[in-house]
Amino acid sequence: MLPPLAPADENLLLNYADPEARTAEVPTAKTLLALLANAEFHGVLPIMLRKLQERSDAHLPRDAGVQETLSDLRQKSTLVTGQSMLLQYHGDRIMKALAADKIPARIVKGPAFARKLYRNVADRPFTDIDILVEPARLDDANRVIAASGFRLCSGEAQSQDLQEFKWLEKENSSLLIELHGNLVHDSGMRRRLSLGFKELRAIDGDEADTPAALLTIAIVHASGGHKFHRLQLCVDVLQGVRALQTPDAEARLLEAARMTGIELELATVLDVTGRLFDEPRGLELANRIRPDLGIRLARWLITRDTLLGVNSRNRMRSRLRRDAFRWVQRLAKPRPYRA
Repeated sequence: MLPPLAPADENLLLNYADPEARTAEVPTAKTLLALLANAEFHGVLPIMLRKLQERSDAHLPRDAGVQETLSDLRQKSTLVTGQSMLLQYHGDRIMKALAADKIPARIVKGPAFARKLYRNVADRPFTDIDILVEPARLDDANRVIAASGFRLCSGEAQSQDLQEFKWLEKENSSLLIELHGNLVHDSGMRRRLSLGFKELRAIDGDEADTPAALLTIAIVHASGGHKFHRLQLCVDVLQGVRALQTPDAEARLLEAARMTGIELELATVLDVTGRLFDEPRGLELANRIRPDLGIRLARWLITRDTLLGVNSRNRMRSRLRRDAFRWVQRLAKPRPYRA
């Protein structure tokens, strides 16, 4: 269980987690240690470490425990950055092999978010490479990945159902490649929402990795398979909202939500992200979706306390709310889509 944070300390955590927020004052040693533990769990530690370093260690509490903890975390962070670079190398290698076999594919989530949404790429490390292909080309893509020196580590039947195949490098089992036919893995939810290669190509049009496509992926990532399990998911969404620079980009996002069936998810994720980080554009975009009963219930379930309480003394309440949100997703009726 994570060290507890008072409401004011939670605000500090959110400040440190926001890549573009001006850094607040450094707290006391005890509070700083609690914030570092929470930041590590929530996947926002690289941002916090960068912000602390930018202010220089002279501003830190003169405490041996703080100095020792920071030294260990900075060393780990360097290793994570190196791991991300190694993963990127293997991802690029596999993408070239897929292209040589004329298998259309794209790398999604971690590397794309880091490159396109974050000013400091190291703010967004990643622990695997996610590759998306058409469902009909999954078998072909799996053969290419196997020939690239990886072994399948997920069950064949389950992988087919989820449209998600997990591959580990034979010489280094810390290197994970995930191959997807659809970024919505829950087959029960896939009757209502879908985000695959075809949908992303339609959202992007003649471009690649447009802000609307990246934010659509971030919303599905936060509310789909991971179910709001850490703050980093909402930071991706926050950065995605900031990348929407024009009314045309906003319109493309809302059209993407209608096309893919994720209006409930968009309204919920943008609402909680806007409230967490005091981002009015996120709230305004969330409110453009007409709230039905499912959306109102989802917003009631997914709150600041739900996200920050994932591994706190209130973790059971958080778990129940997030599980209830999954049932709202599964029971929601598809909205009619008109192109």
